[in-house]
Amino acid sequence: RKSTQHKIRRGEIEAGTKKQGVMTCKIAIVYYSMYGHVATLAESVKKGIEAAGAECDIYQVAETLPDEVLEKMSAPPKKEHPTITPDKLAEYDGVMFGISGRYGQFSAQIRTFMDSTGSLWQKGALTGKAGGVFQSTGSQGGGQETIGLTIIPFFAHHGMCFVPLGYAEPKVFNIDEVHGASPYGSGTFAGIDGSRMPSALELEICETHGKHFAGIAAKLAGK
Repeated sequence: RKSTQHKIRRGEIEAGTKKQGVMTCKIAIVYYSMYGHVATLAESVKKGIEAAGAECDIYQVAETLPDEVLEKMSAPPKKEHPTITPDKLAEYDGVMFGISGRYGQFSAQIRTFMDSTGSLWQKGALTGKAGGVFQSTGSQGGGQETIGLTIIPFFAHHGMCFVPLGYAEPKVFNIDEVHGASPYGSGTFAGIDGSRMPSALELEICETHGKHFAGIAAKLAGK
């Protein structure tokens, strides 16, 4: 009888371990940030993802500008987040891209990374995974919505499911203060000279965005 009880208990433990493993959703944040705005947003998005019970790793894409150009642009040192390679994306259930806007579209650094994912596309390695976006732009007309629109073809060609912010966070409706974010994703305004850093409201919206994204990514992954 003791042996039987031991086997039953052991089975319960193993089942619990499997269940716990299955429930863990893994999400990658992949960003480019020249002056630190997007890197700051990424930390708040990660906070929301982890609050939803998912695992999250932050990566930055490789810089394409030479050091002498970055120096002339007064760009600060990069954060210590590891630089991602395309193959890492396949290890995650969802990917959120943090994009620094350039004339209403992506920075060249993000575009270069996306263009390097051809081998994943050939294998369908990202099919069915969740994809999302958050952004930093100089002004309201700098891409808060167009960045979200222009990333959809990338997700479509990879067979990914675009998960927008929508109005899951009602504070996106706030018109009492200037703030980034749109139905496509959370965001910030950096100002045309990059001097404005993310506000408390913008960071709060980013956190909600992370929670919202993690919940849907887990459902898509069956976790």
